Amino acid sequence: MEEAMKENRRSFIKKTLSASALVAAGSTVAIASTKSENNASSNGVVVGKSPKKEILYKQTAQWDAFYKASY
Repeated sequence: MEEAMKENRRSFIKKTLSASALVAAGSTVAIASTKSENNASSNGVVVGKSPKKEILYKQTAQWDAFYKASY
């Protein structure tokens, strides 16, 4: 009877470990694909093949004061 319980425990542990390994592998792939998507759109960098209009700054009173002080 004890031998059967040990086998049941072993098979349960094997199944649990293999399932958790599959979940871990799947989550790793999902995280990697999410990170690559975030890197492409991070820091305001536009990615794509169409021509982009590059906006370096928006003209504000603070920028005007900075440029007048730098001349």
